[in-house]
Amino acid sequence: MGAKIEVLLDIKTTLGEGPVWDAEAQRLHWVDSADGRIFRSTSLGSELRAWEVGEPIGSIAVGADNTYFVAALKSGLYRIDMESGSKELLINPEPDSPNNRLNDGKVDRRGRFVFGSMDTLEEETSGKLYSYDVEGRLNVLDTGIICSNGPCFSPDGSVLYFSDTWTGEIWSYDYDLISGDVSSRSTFAKVDTSRGGAADGATVDSEGYLWQALVYSGTIVRYSPEGFVDRVIEMPVLKVTSLAFGGPNLDTLFVTSMAKPPLPRFPEDGQLSLGVS
Repeated sequence: MGAKIEVLLDIKTTLGEGPVWDAEAQRLHWVDSADGRIFRSTSLGSELRAWEVGEPIGSIAVGADNTYFVAALKSGLYRIDMESGSKELLINPEPDSPNNRLNDGKVDRRGRFVFGSMDTLEEETSGKLYSYDVEGRLNVLDTGIICSNGPCFSPDGSVLYFSDTWTGEIWSYDYDLISGDVSSRSTFAKVDTSRGGAADGATVDSEGYLWQALVYSGTIVRYSPEGFVDRVIEMPVLKVTSLAFGGPNLDTLFVTSMAKPPLPRFPEDGQLSLGVS
C-alpha cells in the first residue's frame, strides 16, 4: 500500500529536525535547529507549544518524568525545564572547539543520550560521537566525524546505527547495553547519492528496518536489517531532514524538513509532514 502523505503543521522551520514521540504523554516534539526552538503538539497537530532556547539546537530527549528536556545545544548539553523554559548546563563536551556544535541524538534502552557533534562548516573531521548517562558520565564513542547524523538502535538495542553525512555511508556498531560502549564499526549500507541526497536523520521500526531521510533528494529510504534497500518513498518536499514513528498506534511516520538554503527553496519546505504506511 502506498504511503498517505499529509501536512501536519506548516510552520516553515528554517531547519526542522529531531522529531521525538513521547508515548506516555502522547505528544510529538521536534526542533528548529537553526532558530533555536523546541516544538510540541498532539499527533493531529493541535495544542502547539514552543520553547526558545537562544542558540542552535541539534536534538532533544524527553525527561523520564515529562517535566524537562535534555537538549544538545551549540554550547553544550542542557536540561531545559518545560514549565519555566529555564536552562541548566549539564556538560560542555567540546569547550575548545568553537567551530563545532552538537547535533543529532537518540536515547538508548538504558536512558543514555547518544549524540554527536559536527563542524559547522561541514568541512573538518572535528566531530565526535558521545553518550551521556543518567549518572552524568560522558563517554566518547567515536571520533573523526564531519557531520553527525541519524543515531538509532536495533529493536533489542544491541546495534547502533550512525551516519557521518558526507561519507555516503550508514555505519553500524555492536552496542553494549551494559557499558554503553561500541565496537566493530562496519558499513551497514551505501547511500544512493545520484540525486544529490545525503544521509540525515534516521529511525528503526519494530521489524528492525532502518528508515533514513535523504536530505536534498526528497526521499525516505527503508533498509532491511541486512542493509538492502527495501522501499523508497518520494516526499513532496526536497529537503527532508529527520523522521520518527509515533501516534496512538505508533504507525505514523512524522517527517521534518528545512526551508534554508543552499538549494533553491521549495514552497513546501519547512513543513512537518506525516505519512501512514
